[in-house]
Parts: sequence; structure tokens; C-alpha cells
Amino acid sequence: MEGSLKDVSRYRLETAEENLAAAKLLLRENQLKFSVNRSYYSIFHAMRAVVILDGFDSKKHSGIIAYFNAHYVKTGVFPPDISKCVDTAIRMREKSDYMDFFVVSRDDAEEQIQKAGYVLEQVRGYLEKQL
Repeated sequence: MEGSLKDVSRYRLETAEENLAAAKLLLRENQLKFSVNRSYYSIFHAMRAVVILDGFDSKKHSGIIAYFNAHYVKTGVFPPDISKCVDTAIRMREKSDYMDFFVVSRDDAEEQIQKAGYVLEQVRGYLEKQL
């Protein structure tokens, strides 16, 4: 991994921000399944931005999520409702990516963008203190 862990964290936060912007653009274009996908990845990269500061990384999404929940949510660093946001986002993304004929409503896509924005806001606040 090139750069310091803080550099990697900043890069991942930027990636999370870009994914959220893409989710909003896709929503405007009525590409709801793709919007939900980008909302999830915004959350995922935000979590990765946090856990890399511990030197932790995982090739599996479940590894990142489990580590984040165990070390940051259950310990009170982040509020418990973030776990619910993550859980909803991953389930919605998996359904929209892999289930034939799954229909994402506009309300669902908007809700996922709101949740991703909330998670990103929480992570930004945390990283401002760490970086």
C-alpha cells in the first residue's frame, strides 16, 4: 500500500464522496438500481476510510462491515443506527444487483442516498479529528 494510512484514509473518503455524488446523479437520471449501488459503495468506502487507520483491510465486504461494527459501533465511536444504515444498504444493493426483476422505487433510492449522506457525515466528523 503506497502512502501513509492517513493518505489512504483520505483517498477512501474522497471515493466515498464521489460515490454519493454519482448516486445523486443516477437518481436524477432515474437510474434507480445504479443509484442504490453507488449509495452502498459510498457507505462501504466511508467505513474503509475509518478502518484503514487501524491498519485493517479486507478483501471481503463482510470483513470490513464486521470490523467496523465491532470496533467502532459497538464501542460507541459511532451511533448504533449506522449499523442499520449499513445493513439496509447492503441488502438493497444485493437485491438490486442480483435479483432478476427486483424493482427499486424512487423512494427507496432517495432513502439510500439519505442514509449514505448520514453515514458520510458521521465519518467525516470522525476523520477530521483523526487526520
